[in-house]
Amino acid sequence: MVKLKKQNQKMAVEVLTDDNFKSTLFNNDKTIVKYFAGWCGSCRLFTPKFKRLSSDERFQGVNFIDVDAEKNPEARKMAGVTNLPFFAVFKGDKLVKAVATSKEETVVDLLNSLN
Repeated sequence: MVKLKKQNQKMAVEVLTDDNFKSTLFNNDKTIVKYFAGWCGSCRLFTPKFKRLSSDERFQGVNFIDVDAEKNPEARKMAGVTNLPFFAVFKGDKLVKAVATSKEETVVDLLNSLN
């Protein structure tokens, strides 16, 4: 059963660009990034799952980020994006782990690697 965060806790997915990607990583202890493209059907299908995970109390304190991989090459390079959708977890601005997947269980495993 998924437990949702309380109302006053951050639970939105933030969309970033190359302009604010590095500073956002640096200013957050734990971040998961979903790299997507507008043409990617699997990316669009994962969007509601990613938003739901951002509200899961197990992942309180994790910053959830979306990055358009086609429009943000610097952010894409920081994670070594190879395919879409692609997920990467960071501690500060250091990459911890990354994987191309459309499976929710794999993304949950990535999130758990931040603890």
